[in-house]
Amino acid sequence: MPTLGNSGPKFSVFTKRFHASGRERHGDYGGVVTDRQERAMSFGSIAEDYDGLRPQPPREAVRWLVPPGCGVAVDVGAGTGLFTRTLVGNAAQVIAVEPDARMRSVLAARSPGVRVVEGRGESIPLPDASADAVFVSSAWHWMDHERAVPEIGRVLRDGGRLGLVWTSRDREVDWVRNLDHQPGEEDDAAAAEVAARVRRRLDVVLPEPPIFHHIARERFRFVRTMTVEDAVAMLGTYSRVIVASPDDRARRLAEARATLAARFPGADVIDIPMRARCWRADRIARGEL
Repeated sequence: MPTLGNSGPKFSVFTKRFHASGRERHGDYGGVVTDRQERAMSFGSIAEDYDGLRPQPPREAVRWLVPPGCGVAVDVGAGTGLFTRTLVGNAAQVIAVEPDARMRSVLAARSPGVRVVEGRGESIPLPDASADAVFVSSAWHWMDHERAVPEIGRVLRDGGRLGLVWTSRDREVDWVRNLDHQPGEEDDAAAAEVAARVRRRLDVVLPEPPIFHHIARERFRFVRTMTVEDAVAMLGTYSRVIVASPDDRARRLAEARATLAARFPGADVIDIPMRARCWRADRIARGEL
């Protein structure tokens, strides 16, 4: 299945590096910055590369997520607008909410017809019951769900749709899963820990009291054709690589390049198995709570 075309030229990766000690530090975002917050905000340093290298979900996934006759669709944690742009034409009005000014800059430049606003899942600058659908693409795991779920519920009209999607390379394929592993990381314990972490990210647990029902899940697999160099560069758009030390980052990308060269000898262009994991639910009418 084809993606919604975000292929492009080769990209230079990483113009800024981040502290990755795992400790708190004072930073540019106000107050004390934790490692988790720093990783969440690290993507802005490579916003152009992120937009060009990360995959969009396939059309089938977008159609599954978006309710029929959608009026106002809101993409929260919109990043550079990869998912936002798939909503154009599937909703009458599209609003993108993103906290990082660097990501918003790329989003606004590449997403004509989209209203772009500063905000986050825990604080959405829209009126009560003003949206027919709210979506979160590959950002749900960065949000405080105890705060974000009620806030999303506030913005949604009764019966409105909450849709979540994670689009990435298909880690159920062995060679794809191990693509950015370093020697020594492939042991069973490490693999189990990584698998458990991915499951936790995809396990949607909503806080009480419930304000959503009609919950459904679906998975869409597709293939993305990329140059070998872009496939390697894509691995560098994930937060653990962005915040890594220059030496660690270089080792990871060199290992990935060598792995691809061994698997696809002489190839300049390869097919990368991808998947989009989707989750959706509808807001319970306020009078029924």
